[in-house]
Amino acid sequence: MKRARLGRLAALGAAVALAVPAGAAANEVTKWNEIAVNTVNAQAPITSAPPAGAVFVAMVQGAVYGAVNAADRHGKPYLVNRSFPMAGKDAAAATAAFVVLDTLFPGQHADLQAAYAASLLAIPDGPLEDNGAKVGRMAAEAMLAEGHDGRTPIGCTFGSGAPGVWQPLAGPTGAPLCDPSPWVGHGVPFVVGSPSQFRTQGPLPLTSAAYAADVAEVKAIGSLSSATRTAPQSHAGAFWQTNPAANYNAIARRFVDQLSLDLSDSARLFAMLDLSAADALITTWNDKYHWDFWRPITAIRHADADGNPATTADPTWTPMFDPSLSPAVGGAGPALITPPYPEHPSGATAYASASMHALASFFGTDEMTFFATSSRFPGEQRVFHRFSDLTNEVLEARIWSGIHFRNADVQAANLGRDVERYVHTHQFAAAH
Repeated sequence: MKRARLGRLAALGAAVALAVPAGAAANEVTKWNEIAVNTVNAQAPITSAPPAGAVFVAMVQGAVYGAVNAADRHGKPYLVNRSFPMAGKDAAAATAAFVVLDTLFPGQHADLQAAYAASLLAIPDGPLEDNGAKVGRMAAEAMLAEGHDGRTPIGCTFGSGAPGVWQPLAGPTGAPLCDPSPWVGHGVPFVVGSPSQFRTQGPLPLTSAAYAADVAEVKAIGSLSSATRTAPQSHAGAFWQTNPAANYNAIARRFVDQLSLDLSDSARLFAMLDLSAADALITTWNDKYHWDFWRPITAIRHADADGNPATTADPTWTPMFDPSLSPAVGGAGPALITPPYPEHPSGATAYASASMHALASFFGTDEMTFFATSSRFPGEQRVFHRFSDLTNEVLEARIWSGIHFRNADVQAANLGRDVERYVHTHQFAAAH
C-alpha cells in the first residue's frame, strides 16, 4: 500500500468512521473474520478466554493473509513463499479460514462447511477459484503445522504465600479460581522470536515509595465503596470487561466497510491487528508467570507483611470488580471478579495497546474517529478520536476496577507497543 493511499484512507476514515454505509457488503476476509471470532468465542474457556482467543483468531487471519499475499504478492511472504498470480484471492481467503477453523474446531464442521459452500457458490467457477482454493489450503496447512494450538490443561498453580506472590482467590463454591488458559504463556509466537523476548522490567519493589503510591491509588479509587471514583469511571471499568477479540475485530471490519478496502488491504489489516495482539498476549502471559505478582486485593489485605511502612493493611478491602456489585453498574454478563491469574503485566492493556498500535500503523496515523462496543452494555457506542485514547482508557479502567496497579498497566501498554512495532517492522513494513 502506497503512502499516498494511506493518507487518503486516513482522511476518509476521520470523516466517515462513525457512519456505516447502507448496504455495505462484507468481502470474504471480513465475512470469515466474523465467523472466526464467533466460532472461537463459542468454545470452552481454555480456547475462548481472551489470551487463548487471540491466538486462535490470529491463526485464521495469518493464514488468510498468507494465502491472499501469495495470490497477490504485495508484501513479504508469510507461510507461502511462492507467488500464485493465477490464484483467485476470494477463494484463497475463504479456503484458508475454513481449513484452519474446521481443523481446530471439528465440532463446528456442519456450520463451517455451510458457510464455506456459500462462499464458493458466490465465486465464479474456473481456474482462479480452483487455484485460489489450493493456495488457501497451502497457507492453512502451513499455519497449522507451526504449533500455535498449544491447548493443554494445566493445573491451578499456588503461590508460596510470601509477600508479593500471587495467590488464587476462592470462587463461589469456595474452590480456588484458576486461569483457564495458562498454556498461552508457553505458546509459539507468530512473528516475535520467543515468548520472553519482550520481558518487562517487572513489579515495583515492595518496599519502594513508588509501590506504596500505586497501592494507595488503587486502594482509594479501586475500592468497591470508593468515595473518589466517579460514576463514569465505574461505567468504563465495567464496559471494558468485554471480549477484546470481538471488539477490536469489529472495529476493523467497520473500517473495511466504511473505506471500501479491497481484499488485499483487508487481509493485511486483520493480519497486522491479530498477529500483533496474539504475540502481545503470548508475551504477556509468559511475563505474568515469570513475575507471579499478587493482585491488589491480596496486597492491600496483607499490606502489613510487605515491609513497607507507607502501606497499611485493610483486611476487608474489596475491589470494584466484586460479585456484589449492582448489575445496573456492572451491566450484562458474568459477575465482575478479580481475574484468576498473576497481576503483572495487565493483559487487557497489552491487548488494547498492540491492537490500537496495529490500526495506527496500518492507517499511518493515530488520529481516526471510530466507536467501540461492549457485550456488557448492548447498544452503547463509545466514541474515540485517536487509537491511543482507547488504550489509555483501558489502562485507567483496570485501576478504577481495583484489579491492577498502575505500574502493571503502564508496562503492559509499552509491551503491546513494542511487540506491534516488531511485528510491523519484520513482517509488514515492506507493504507500507
